[in-house]
Amino acid sequence: MATSKVTHVLQDERQNDAIMKRVKRAQGQMGAVVRMLEEGRSCEEIVTQMAAVAKAVNTAAFTLISSSLKECITDPSADTEQVTMKLQKIFLSLA
Repeated sequence: MATSKVTHVLQDERQNDAIMKRVKRAQGQMGAVVRMLEEGRSCEEIVTQMAAVAKAVNTAAFTLISSSLKECITDPSADTEQVTMKLQKIFLSLA
């Protein structure tokens, strides 16, 4: 028995732009971490910057998931059981 693959592409351009901004911010923060390591900055400063990167990435991921979930819930053609299983797997990957 073949199972169809559940996929979703976020349609909300406003949310997509917000996610993109967060990811780009995280990218810049990661570049700062590299520079700090090269400059021999303190561990505390570097870890603080790395925590900021992690928070930005996690916030972007959760925003993407919640926005996608909203779209999937409002889509009458969505297989809700498959969507639920897929979203649970994604949420657990971030835990």
